[in-house]
Amino acid sequence: MEEEVGGEEYLFKVVLIGDSAVGKSNLLSRFARNEFDPNNKATIGVEFLTQELEIDGKMVKAQIWDTAGQERFRAVTSAYYRGAVGALIVYDISRKTTFESVKRWLDELTTHCETTVARMLVGNKCDLEDIRDVSVEDGKNLAEEEGLFFMETSALNATNVQTAFEMVIREIYNNVSRKVLNSDSYKAELSVNRVSLVKNGADSRKGRMNLSCCAG
Repeated sequence: MEEEVGGEEYLFKVVLIGDSAVGKSNLLSRFARNEFDPNNKATIGVEFLTQELEIDGKMVKAQIWDTAGQERFRAVTSAYYRGAVGALIVYDISRKTTFESVKRWLDELTTHCETTVARMLVGNKCDLEDIRDVSVEDGKNLAEEEGLFFMETSALNATNVQTAFEMVIREIYNNVSRKVLNSDSYKAELSVNRVSLVKNGADSRKGRMNLSCCAG
């Protein structure tokens, strides 16, 4: 994760995880390009797309990684958790086995991520209501138990796709903002600025303006 001053201020890495064929690649292409490919083949290795959002007047770039769900690629995938500050854990509401794998994916996420990760449980393919195998209630209960956001989506008809990604990205932004405000370096900078305000007198208004920009 990078944080820059001015221009593009934030770059966040977000990973999509979950079993193979739950619709991770189509969720990503629907969010980033508003496209859906019914013949989408299993992702081999890892690929990512980038999307820009404006949050609180700041440009935020989300680099969203589509990690391979198939077991034979797990060793490749694990390296790409590094630096992730957000994750969407995806299951297919029409295949209960993919829901039962969620805890294993959460364990893997915890093992490989050293920082605070904004996490959302996503029940994809909610357009397949007639062959639903996992209830909304089961999804909500697991999310509550694990401290996750929860949303059902459909990459096919775009239901909640934009909302799910934006919620995770906004939560990352909030986490980073809190971390910056509580960091020793920020507090030290605040102290230095306060000292300079006292010394400079006439420049105090400028100093206060700079502080409010940092805090925002």
